[in-house]
Amino acid sequence: MYAVIQTGGKQYRVQPGDKIMIEKLAGTTGDTVQFTNVLLISTDESVAVGRPFIEGAKVTAEIVEQTLGEKLIVYKFKRRKDYRRKRGHRQQYTTVKIDAVVS
Repeated sequence: MYAVIQTGGKQYRVQPGDKIMIEKLAGTTGDTVQFTNVLLISTDESVAVGRPFIEGAKVTAEIVEQTLGEKLIVYKFKRRKDYRRKRGHRQQYTTVKIDAVVS
C-alpha cells in the first residue's frame, strides 16, 4: 500500500516505513504529525484518486529530526562598478518516518 501526499508545495509518494525529508514542520523529535492532503491511495486491489484530496484519508508520521540542507551561495556583482554581494542560505528540513496510511 502506498499514498501520494502533498506538503510544503510538493508531492511525495510514501508507504509505511519510509523516511522522507520535507519542508520544515513545527514540532520536535518524537512528535506525531498527520497529513490530510492525500491525493492518491493505492492498495493491491484498488486505486483511489481524490478530487483534489481524498476525504477521510490521512497519513500519520513521526518526526525523526529537524535539520538544515546544504548551503547555497548567492553571488551578485556588476562589472566595473565595484559592486559585489555574497550571501548564503541553508533551507530548513524535517525528516519524518511514515507510520501508517489510513483510507
